[in-house]
Amino acid sequence: MGSRQAQLKNWVQQVWPFADRDHIVLDRVSGDASFRQYFRAVSPSATLIAVDAPPDKENSEPFVTIANDWLSKGIRVPQVISDDLSLGFMLLEDFSDTQLIDTLEPNRPNPYLESLETLLSIQMLPADNLPLYDAAILKREMSLFSDWFLEALLGVDSNDWHTLLDQTEGQLIDSALNQPQVCVHRDYHSRNLMVLPTGQLGVIDFQDALIGPITYDLVSLLRDSYVGWPEQRVSGWVEDYRLMLLDVGFDVPNQAAFKKAFDLMGMQRQLKVLGIFCRLYLRDGKQGYLKDIPRTFGYLLASAQRYPEFADLAKALEGLVLPMKQNQHVGNYLRSDGWSA
Repeated sequence: MGSRQAQLKNWVQQVWPFADRDHIVLDRVSGDASFRQYFRAVSPSATLIAVDAPPDKENSEPFVTIANDWLSKGIRVPQVISDDLSLGFMLLEDFSDTQLIDTLEPNRPNPYLESLETLLSIQMLPADNLPLYDAAILKREMSLFSDWFLEALLGVDSNDWHTLLDQTEGQLIDSALNQPQVCVHRDYHSRNLMVLPTGQLGVIDFQDALIGPITYDLVSLLRDSYVGWPEQRVSGWVEDYRLMLLDVGFDVPNQAAFKKAFDLMGMQRQLKVLGIFCRLYLRDGKQGYLKDIPRTFGYLLASAQRYPEFADLAKALEGLVLPMKQNQHVGNYLRSDGWSA
């Protein structure tokens, strides 16, 4: 047991709210893409989740603040049992291990119904206490594509892409900022939605929430990098959600305009996510994210091909397919995903 884990166990024994403190065992739970580590704290009478988030690498204050706020407003997030942010430790309610992705059934008419209802509840929250998802953040996120995907992974000179990416980023930012601005989870997908033993849907990994575009979380859910659906079904669910928004009084555009806003928001997110996946592999040694690049790249390419104003981007992206297939890092994943050069 490492020194941080031993320190965490000692802290958990001090703050554990139940009996049997001397018999607590910490079992590692699969972590996320950050420096946080998760452990299931098990005693003979109960289980909780112990979190080690080193304070020099992770700021856990937003997580605690948002968790307390959202839980008080009816969003099913984990209760924070105890925390010591100076140590970087938290003790949370245990949502068990069943992620939404484990329960998705293709034959169900809408396997995302409860996820969409929960998302609507989040977007209806007052969000004036959150920072803005502004143009600077949107642009900084998209810069990960050139830094990590083009240059670091593929060895492509991003200077050749500079004008094209500047134009693309401007279009995507304008679309995002012209949408209704609501509370945005920022990573609302099938691995961050937990199916609780009661059948209720729980929400995790919300610490980066901002006030931002109304389609952002919808994109995260329906253009999930970890699970794919036929475009016709996705378009139907997007329209279902647009009608839900209208029913509760949101001012959203017609079906075609809302779908386009959704697609363009997706392009912004996919540029970011492609960069993040490459960084997680190349910098942090997390190889598992490589297999999710083909689907994410496919989403980006398909949306660029769908709208004439992105024809130049689509052509440039098409030119990356062969270098990707030949790349020692990601090539096998593209070949196994059925891509053709």
